[in-house]
Formats: sequence, C-alpha cells, structure tokens
Amino acid sequence: MANPDTLRTVPAAVNFIRSFHESGRTVAAICHAPWSLVEADVLRGRTLTSWPSLQTDIRNAGGTWVDEEVVVDGNLVTSRKPDDLPSFNKKLVEMVAG
Repeated sequence: MANPDTLRTVPAAVNFIRSFHESGRTVAAICHAPWSLVEADVLRGRTLTSWPSLQTDIRNAGGTWVDEEVVVDGNLVTSRKPDDLPSFNKKLVEMVAG
C-alpha cells in the first residue's frame, strides 16, 4: 500500500503514468496501484476494481468501481488483491500478447 501512495506524490511518475495510459498501451494495476491512476486523472468514464478501500477515491476521480476479480476496460486491466493474481496475470498476458 505504501508504494502506490508514495508514487502518486512524484510528479514525474504521475506524468509517466498519464502519458503511458494516453498512448493506448496496456496499463495494469492491482490492489492499491489504482491510486496512481487516480492521481494521473485517467479514470473518468472507466470501470475498474481495486482494494475495496479505494472505491471512494475512484468514484471521486470519475471512475466506476466494481467488486470483481479482474476487470478490463479498454487498455486498462485491474484486480482487487493478491489472491486475484492468477486471473490478473492471465488477462494481462492475453492483452499484451494481443
């Protein structure tokens, strides 16, 4: 949890996340990592999942939070927690492999 919270306070990291997302490349986030996406302001109109405590932050950033194992919305793939890693990894590999 500490790493995504710290990362979102680094302007260069936030700008990198935003530009990577805007380029259309696959962006993957699990657990608390969507905090960085909130800070990069890339969640308006997007549906995603995360650790449950982030749902208000995601909604406030214009996203729709759902409680599902893995969610894909365009180039964005998200999961809730480490227990979801098998499904998350499978979906991420599918997206990257195209």
